[in-house]
Amino acid sequence: MGKKEVALVVCGVAAAALAAAGAAAVVRRQMWKSGRWAKAMAIVNELEDKCGTPITRLRHVAEAMTVEMHAGLASEGGSKLKMLVSYVDNLPTGDEEGLFYALDLGGTNFRVLRVHLGGQGKGVGKQEFQEVSIPPHLMTGTSDALFDYIAETLGKFVATEEEGYPFPGRDRELGFTFSFPVNQTSIASGTLIRWTKGFSIEDAIGEDVVGELTKALRRNGLDMQVTALVNDTVGTLASGRYYNPDVICAVILGTGTNAAYVERANAIPKWHGPPPSSGEMVINMEWGNFWSSHLPLTEYDLALDTESLNPGEQIFEKIISGMYLGEILRRVLLRMAEDAAFFGDTVPPKLKIPFILRTPDMSAMHHDESRDLEVVGKKLQAILEISNTSLEARKVIIKLCDIVATRGARLSSAGILGILKKLERDNITASGGQKSVIALDGGLFEHYMKFSASMESTLKELLGEEIANSIVIERSNDGSGIGAALLAASHSTYLQAPEES
Repeated sequence: MGKKEVALVVCGVAAAALAAAGAAAVVRRQMWKSGRWAKAMAIVNELEDKCGTPITRLRHVAEAMTVEMHAGLASEGGSKLKMLVSYVDNLPTGDEEGLFYALDLGGTNFRVLRVHLGGQGKGVGKQEFQEVSIPPHLMTGTSDALFDYIAETLGKFVATEEEGYPFPGRDRELGFTFSFPVNQTSIASGTLIRWTKGFSIEDAIGEDVVGELTKALRRNGLDMQVTALVNDTVGTLASGRYYNPDVICAVILGTGTNAAYVERANAIPKWHGPPPSSGEMVINMEWGNFWSSHLPLTEYDLALDTESLNPGEQIFEKIISGMYLGEILRRVLLRMAEDAAFFGDTVPPKLKIPFILRTPDMSAMHHDESRDLEVVGKKLQAILEISNTSLEARKVIIKLCDIVATRGARLSSAGILGILKKLERDNITASGGQKSVIALDGGLFEHYMKFSASMESTLKELLGEEIANSIVIERSNDGSGIGAALLAASHSTYLQAPEES
């Protein structure tokens, strides 16, 4: 064999060796990727198992909700459910007539509304509103400064009335939706327990919020009476009842969550006031604070609660509401990035930022039906600066969205079943075939369609076809604002007075 032939053989052997080494490297990479993928899938499967909401578990949650409702009605502090007496014992009937105002203060914005009621079933003839942002310095200043700013805005809004006030000699009447913790003492009074949502105004703690607002109205030259102080969920119930007399409860599924319902007055042992003329009283459940050992909690939920501003509180809200669903998803993705290198060798820095992934973003990914899941890819890039994800990885993220959202939706249905059980509307015999209408409001329910669809289908599954036909969910538009105006009308101080032309 000549030198040339020997050289060719040597090169061939070397090439074969390199090829074999390359193939081995590919196998090692595939094995590593396979191991990484297996770890990621193990995390997904574990989450799916711990978030499981079989019908048996949901029935246990509903029963626990009913038990806690009874306990909360029996005594103050007797339950995680506060079961607050709202003092709303006169819900709108549709016969209310006149012009009424509402102030809806629920966060960094507030709205003022003017509602014209036609009376005798004619409904709302006209409604106008204005939304205003609260300057940051007023959220940490004094109560006088905050309420003066609100009163000044309200005064300018009142000045835009197109026609003369229809009842000369009467003060205009205002319903006040105040979505902060309040110890309510009457339909038109309540002391502030604490500010939330970024407010910190120490001199208002313990003060009657209606009294503070009334003084501000007077300082700004407004002859206006606050005739109803309400929670946003109670307002939603009032608005629902105005349009449909079969409405028995209201549920808000938005950034936060809550429920209110109509209770028989004689079924409230802790109520020691005079019997309501209607025989009924609206109860503000504050159901976001519900807890039961039957709730399917995960390590992500427990960590989120521990690191929150209110550990041990609002557990139900932290697993079903819009404030938290996206954050739960972020925590799962972070663990997959850290333990399974799901996004590569380096953990994306932005994935470590709490609440960077919002529920609307999660909803957009969950609803992505494009062939290559383009929306998922764009959201990961725009929010978390994660690029070049595979289609398989995007499908996993869709699955995670489904697990987290479905748990929240199905638990929401279990909560509603708990209310129906308390009111004995969960079976044909007890309900007598009567329709039971649930007024539902909130951005989570309105915009996260897979969530709302899952919630409604689960409720039917829990109730069975026959009784489900008697349960109706109605979307309540702007219940918290219009509801306050309606309650101002139904609790008007002039109800017994003859109308003036």
